[in-house]
Amino acid sequence: MSRPVEAWVPIDDRGLAYGDGLFETVLVRDGTPLLWSRHKARMSRGAEILGLPVPSDAELDRLPGMAGAGLKVLKLILTRGSGGPGYAAPYPAKPRLLWQLSHFAPQPVRWERGIKVRLCRLRLGIQPALAGLKHLNRLENVLARSEWNDPDVAEGLLCDSQGDLVEATSMNLFWWRQERWETPRLDRCGVAGTLRDALMERLRIEEVSMGTEVLAEAECVWLGNSVQGLWPVVRLDDAEGNLQYRWQLKREHRALQDIAHELLGYPVVPKS
Repeated sequence: MSRPVEAWVPIDDRGLAYGDGLFETVLVRDGTPLLWSRHKARMSRGAEILGLPVPSDAELDRLPGMAGAGLKVLKLILTRGSGGPGYAAPYPAKPRLLWQLSHFAPQPVRWERGIKVRLCRLRLGIQPALAGLKHLNRLENVLARSEWNDPDVAEGLLCDSQGDLVEATSMNLFWWRQERWETPRLDRCGVAGTLRDALMERLRIEEVSMGTEVLAEAECVWLGNSVQGLWPVVRLDDAEGNLQYRWQLKREHRALQDIAHELLGYPVVPKS
């Protein structure tokens, strides 16, 4: 059953109690959801792994059309629904689909001038069964994001417990090195973003398992997701705020951003 997110959610909802569910955040432009088929496919994959019934296309497809004109973000939350005490899942599950539409304004200055990021102390736990899913268990991201309050730091980079780069707290990571695009492999943890998926279909992007030292060899570094688009990284600090690396923005390195913004309907950043 679908309802707005403002609706009352019972205390026995398993998404609230255990993080037993999935979510999606979808950019909606004038009532049209961007990368919509990929968002639905990721939710479907996650639902299959968690053993949840999948909302019908009819139930999902009506929601973006309620956005009206302008740029909005549609947030979908699918939980297993209500259940009794303990971790044992109710059978059959009666899932609860919550949704919210909110106004959104992107940050063009970050597209153009780039951002400063930092390394996070927190390490992501390795759990291949949940790798790639956008599940509701996001305490690692919450703790990582709480490591800094500096408004000049736009994001934090996360490694897994073995020291390999995975992602940022809410974005995927890309870099250009040795004449090719690379992105962290996400077979042990992390969220496989829909924009990342679309870019990997359009360009040859190699998945690699490497630590932060690889960034010393990168000519450019980017962070991106399906709502914000792609931000170039111009500076990386360590967890104490000490400079690690700098990158100079060059127009020839914006090919990835150009494609990402075409997919999301954002403007191409002009030559500097």
